[in-house]
Amino acid sequence: MESTQELATRIDAAFASLEERRKQFQELETRKYDEWKQRLEKLGAEFDTLRDVFRPRLDLLIEKFGDKVTATPKLSQSAREILLEFHSEVARIRLRFQGTTDHEVRKLILNYDLEIIPILMQFDSHSSLEMPLDAIDYEAAVRWVDERIISFVQTYTALHENQYYLRDQMVTDPVSGSTFPKLAAGATLERDGRSYYFVSEATRHEFEAKGADGK
Repeated sequence: MESTQELATRIDAAFASLEERRKQFQELETRKYDEWKQRLEKLGAEFDTLRDVFRPRLDLLIEKFGDKVTATPKLSQSAREILLEFHSEVARIRLRFQGTTDHEVRKLILNYDLEIIPILMQFDSHSSLEMPLDAIDYEAAVRWVDERIISFVQTYTALHENQYYLRDQMVTDPVSGSTFPKLAAGATLERDGRSYYFVSEATRHEFEAKGADGK
């Protein structure tokens, strides 16, 4: 009967080879994970830098809208986000600026998303800017966010001049007879459970002077 020694040796060699491949795989994955963590730390540092660059611009936007906007920031390990909700009688308006990355954490991605409901006109609802994490172009990022802010403001003003959005918001001054968007009223008056809208304080005073029936 032939010896099994050679077979045993071959089996041991196969297991040894498997163990070596397992160790190599673990070392490779550990190195990849360590590099991924390093890139994630770099991403966080870049987010902090961009936050300092973007903050005065977003603060200015919020300041210009005053109590018409609510800002909600959201932070995670791989993303930064600010949601701006604008209070309007004609539509629900939500604007989101987001900084995020790809799965391998090799890019920094900036996203702009604008939601207006109902959708009754065309507008730029999305824009993104991608940059290699190792070569962030801050000037390009500033130009991008400035253009997005201007685009939003133009959309907002167009929205509040759009006849389709304003059709349920049109009112008539009972004195001058002119019809205009409710938001453009120069003065208002509540009387007997009814709201009256005027182009100016002058027509409101004239209406009040004529008495309860406005005549």
